[in-house]
Amino acid sequence: MAAAEAEYESILCVKPDVSVYRIPPRASNRGYRASDWKLDQPDWTGRLRVTSKGKIAYIKLEDKVSGELFAQAPIDQFPGLAVETVTDSSRYFVLRIQDGNGRSAFIGIGFSDRGDAFDFNVSLQDHFKWVKQETEISKESQETDTRPKLDLGFKEGQTIKLNIGNMPTKKGGAPKPRAAGLRGLNLLPPPPGGKITAPPVPPPSSTAISNHVTPPPVLKSSNMGNADILLDLDSPASISKAPALAAVPATTDLWGDFSTASSAVPNQAPQQSNWVQF
Repeated sequence: MAAAEAEYESILCVKPDVSVYRIPPRASNRGYRASDWKLDQPDWTGRLRVTSKGKIAYIKLEDKVSGELFAQAPIDQFPGLAVETVTDSSRYFVLRIQDGNGRSAFIGIGFSDRGDAFDFNVSLQDHFKWVKQETEISKESQETDTRPKLDLGFKEGQTIKLNIGNMPTKKGGAPKPRAAGLRGLNLLPPPPGGKITAPPVPPPSSTAISNHVTPPPVLKSSNMGNADILLDLDSPASISKAPALAAVPATTDLWGDFSTASSAVPNQAPQQSNWVQF
């Protein structure tokens, strides 16, 4: 009761000129025909006002000057029995009016202008379209309230697994570590087909071999003369015997250590000695 009193009345459409006709009973189920009415002799003329209060629309026929109510038709559904269109014209309608005592009667109304009839029809369509939307929204809200709520929170000990692109998987294994360059810098790989070769070691020159002075060989016998010593210095065989001489202990050959050090450094200048080269 309090909710009904809180609802306010809104005006949907007002037309200043409308005619009311007494209509004969409907002869068949085909519908009403305006040509059966006395269109040139309306029974009442006045103003039409369409209002709404909640989901119910009201068509009120009022006096043009005083605004006194002549008849009222409550509409709970459109199209329906409360408002019907005639079969032979778009400007005439049949209303079911009711009084406060619950009695009802059917009358015909008509508009002189076709645009007024169009506005009257559209105002009723818009109102009941809104009623339908409100009913669907309230029904969905009720279903949502009665439906069990989804609990999307994590349970205790529950975990999830995320698959992120460009990440190592168990099948692929961990990514290979990059080789770090000097001081933590990443070095670029060599070009395709390129090979890194060590610089060639230059062969010992013949002049260094010829200028190298070897220590005197150990005399094999006391009978060896000076001629044999000179032949050993000039012959190539003396060069091949140098490693063997380097193995002689320092107690027997005082020049052995110096000859070994000089042979290890091929580019070193030859040491000066008292030996004369022939």
